[in-house]
Amino acid sequence: MIRSGLLGRAILASSSPRLHEEEARALGLELTYELFDFTQRGLADADLASVVDNLKRQGFAGFNVTYPFKQAIMPLMDELAPSAQAAGAVNTVAIRDGRLIGHNTDMPGFRDSLLAGLPGAALGHVIQLGAGGAGSAVANALLSLGVARLELVDPDAARAGALATDLAARYPSARVLVTPLADLDTAPADGIVNATPIGMAAKPGTPIPAEAIAAHHWLADIIYFPLETELLQVARSKGCRAINGIGMVVGQAALALGIITGHTPDAERMKQSLA
Repeated sequence: MIRSGLLGRAILASSSPRLHEEEARALGLELTYELFDFTQRGLADADLASVVDNLKRQGFAGFNVTYPFKQAIMPLMDELAPSAQAAGAVNTVAIRDGRLIGHNTDMPGFRDSLLAGLPGAALGHVIQLGAGGAGSAVANALLSLGVARLELVDPDAARAGALATDLAARYPSARVLVTPLADLDTAPADGIVNATPIGMAAKPGTPIPAEAIAAHHWLADIIYFPLETELLQVARSKGCRAINGIGMVVGQAALALGIITGHTPDAERMKQSLA
């Protein structure tokens, strides 16, 4: 039996257990995928290290990591794969011979979903809402696709500034800016990406006012539960090309399942399963 799971907060509605377990069965594997919801279990963020140690001692093959631990978990790793080093965050951990190896599948997951869901989207100027663990991966994906001007908006100015500095060093030909929400002017932007948890079932609302979205914008929301966030509804009502987080979650899940099990999942089959 292959044991795996997900660490995070407000994740009880996650589709990941079914997604991983059904694909594992299709591959002829016996796999369990458990949710470790720190909120539901009454755990503090400071308990992260002890939870990870318990999983290792219980013989888990690996696990996924989501909000708010994608960056906090990095110091606990024995090794960081190039994907995690590039993204500055970990969302997948493989446990091999007692060692924790951190990976990031969010970056390729988002990149591929954007290319497939919004082909030909203009990449001159993109506004990204959120500079946390998922935001770091998304920003790297955007810049790797050739975004010329990336504007980061996050309530934590220090976090956004640190990410901007890292990105500027990694992508010297691009311009990376940090803009306070109060000073944000969305009009000149080609696209808007929501990489915040605002819009999730547990965090309803929109990260920017509805009037900030115009018909000429494309919009990508990395949230997949619910499928249609309030932000996406606003964007579609204004005629924007828009995608939800399904493509990203399936892409990252397929890569993560492969890392944890050593087998190659069928991403298209997983997408059909989730649908």
